[in-house]
Amino acid sequence: MRALLSAYDRTGLVDFARVLTKAGFELLSTGGTANELRNAGLEITEVASVTGAPEILDGRVKTLHPLIHGGILGKRNNPAHVAEMKEQGIEGIDVVVNNLYPFQQTISKPDVTLDDALENIDIGGPAMTRAAAKNFPDVVIIVDPSDYTTVGEMLTTVGVSMDQRRRLAAKAFQHVAGYDTLIAAYLRESENTDEDKTALFPQELTFGWNRVAIPRYGENPHQAGGIYATPGESGGIVNAKRLHGIDMSYLNYFDADAAWISANSFQRLAPGQHCVSVVKHANPCGLAIDGNQTVAYRKAHAGDLISAFGGIVGFNTVVTAETATAMKGILYDVIVAPGYEPDALKILSKRKRTRVLEVRPSATPQLNVRNVSGGALVQQPDDIVETASLWKVVTKKQPTEQQLSDMAFAWKACQLVHSNAIVFAKDSMLRGMGAGQPNRAISVYLAGRAAGDEATGCVMASDAFFPFPDGIEGAAAAGAVAIVQPGGSVKDQEVIEAADRLGLVMLFTGTRHFYH
Repeated sequence: MRALLSAYDRTGLVDFARVLTKAGFELLSTGGTANELRNAGLEITEVASVTGAPEILDGRVKTLHPLIHGGILGKRNNPAHVAEMKEQGIEGIDVVVNNLYPFQQTISKPDVTLDDALENIDIGGPAMTRAAAKNFPDVVIIVDPSDYTTVGEMLTTVGVSMDQRRRLAAKAFQHVAGYDTLIAAYLRESENTDEDKTALFPQELTFGWNRVAIPRYGENPHQAGGIYATPGESGGIVNAKRLHGIDMSYLNYFDADAAWISANSFQRLAPGQHCVSVVKHANPCGLAIDGNQTVAYRKAHAGDLISAFGGIVGFNTVVTAETATAMKGILYDVIVAPGYEPDALKILSKRKRTRVLEVRPSATPQLNVRNVSGGALVQQPDDIVETASLWKVVTKKQPTEQQLSDMAFAWKACQLVHSNAIVFAKDSMLRGMGAGQPNRAISVYLAGRAAGDEATGCVMASDAFFPFPDGIEGAAAAGAVAIVQPGGSVKDQEVIEAADRLGLVMLFTGTRHFYH
């Protein structure tokens, strides 16, 4: 029996090689792997001595040889294969241990060149891994060091069952698929432009994610769930460091992401300002920016005192002890922030149920993906840069400087609320919102009702145009004094006339922000 060991990640490999030796396997290896095993006192047969050919082209070619791949791919129960292997002097290889060059680590370096990236594209590794996985009834393929213990026990006792061989083969194919996906994405990103849609949306598209957690269940107890990270990404919610609290649930991740994104969406609009977002069911029910973090928190919480209970609160700056104290008595499932003052963490650690997460910024995803029956919908993220001073005033009444500032805030906040989205805002604070209604006028009513008495003097933002004047009339009835919306309805003139009749200010942005 022979085992071929050629792994970049050699975690636990020496111990596993000793198990293989004890089980009677001859160990074949190459390059650095062979040196490490030999230095550990193990007897190693170099692949070059089997093939009779040296490693060439700086190690690019070493295992790509009939005496290696024939030994992996030959079917032991096929008499013709057995006879041909004997005729060609090919001895079977029964175990293959392989994982691939560190392509992700290479391209993550800030000064990486294309030549560096290309040199770290593994060729022989994927070839031998795929060959072994293809022939899994005869060859055990291992790509994950976490499988060494289980497979080692089987090899030294009852043998590796067909179910386990199949599981390991599936894992191997997935390992190679993820690797190839990473390479394709890297090469594709370098050629993308807004005009080149075929590069951004190729004919074949795959995504490679790494599992980081398995929550108790998905959205509901009868649904299983999994949490996956983008390879090479160290930021974002799925990679957050849990400083305190119980394990995260599926929906905790989902809502915490909404809180983190919304709290960090105002950097261009209000650089250097503190932003706090309170999220319930993926929608911000409280949102505010201020020069003082505690004030920003109090304003965000005041946006909807009832909905905040059991919600998620997100910060764009390090949480202070003063702010942690201000949160006393309010139940939050999760708190997310880029960091916490030591005294703030002491205060928050007294909360038994609350998860406290430290989150690092993440790269903006190049594509957003949503599953639908039969496939997926893929699009660019909605991260367009907009300037309030360029919006078109369509009413007789002009906005004040304060109203324009509030409309800029409301417009960005509206982009974070699920359609049909309506936001009432004043003094850089969300006062009320309506979300997810099939009728825009109903969203206006709900936002005005949520704002209550505070709706008076508010500006209102709508993520899409008003097809009829009823939404404008509802805004005025609630107390709004200014409206920002995309415009573009065939009845825009009727809507403008209603705004003039009611003494409102209205601006058209020319940009829609549906968020389904």
